Amino acid sequence: MKLTPTASQTVGPYLHIGLTDRHSVGSIAGDRTVGQRIRLRCRVFDSKGQPVPDAMLELWQADAEGHYSHRDDPRPNPGFGGFGRLATNTEGACTFETIRPGRVAAPDGRLQAPHINVSVFARGLLKRLATRIYFEQEPANETDPILSLVPKARRLTLMAQQDPRDPATWHFEVRLRGEGETVFFDI
Repeated sequence: MKLTPTASQTVGPYLHIGLTDRHSVGSIAGDRTVGQRIRLRCRVFDSKGQPVPDAMLELWQADAEGHYSHRDDPRPNPGFGGFGRLATNTEGACTFETIRPGRVAAPDGRLQAPHINVSVFARGLLKRLATRIYFEQEPANETDPILSLVPKARRLTLMAQQDPRDPATWHFEVRLRGEGETVFFDI
């Protein structure tokens, strides 16, 4: 028998089937969740600066006290799931309803700045891309052990910008390639 290699599969264009069509999670924190409520509007762009209309973002974050949601945690935060998943629309955008996360301890015990972990899935990608969303003007950004690994000139690619017209709304752009490419982590 002769085996012929086949082309590798990419993430898309069918990633939405079974993931976002029936299992979208746009509300990470419910009405009873303790914490500062925010809207996080994310946009995904390709190397030419064009919106990616069929990407999917998954978010994982801590609650306002810096605790991740898991069944063994004795400190439940009502209505807080800690996880979100949405597909982008024709503008390459999706919006999550959540709370501003608290500081989480790094493995060495130092506190990390408030951040949200992001996985990016899109056509043409063989694996998910992992990045983080930090919040501009957050004093703890200066001492964050992960952010300090990123060259200062590239750190802006990880910063959500607060909307000056609506302080509860934050904007974050994912640039897959090209000028202003988002910093992605090899995890």
